[in-house]
Amino acid sequence: MSTITKDQIEEVLKKVRPYLQIDNGDVEFVGIDNENIVKVRLLGSCNGCPMSLMTLRAGIERLIMKDIPDVKRVESVN
Repeated sequence: MSTITKDQIEEVLKKVRPYLQIDNGDVEFVGIDNENIVKVRLLGSCNGCPMSLMTLRAGIERLIMKDIPDVKRVESVN
């Protein structure tokens, strides 16, 4: 198993951030656990938005797992 770094995750988040910021939202990297599950926090209008789960799965998670195949899942934390 390879080591996933914060810098790798941040590089992917840079790609998705502009789309979130259009709607006054954002995403923050929180951490990664021993099982390669990435934790993020949705900010601004993304926090509590009815579409936030779709944003997380179809947007953020898909991009992270495409660029960093060792990531198992992305979860949103408060």
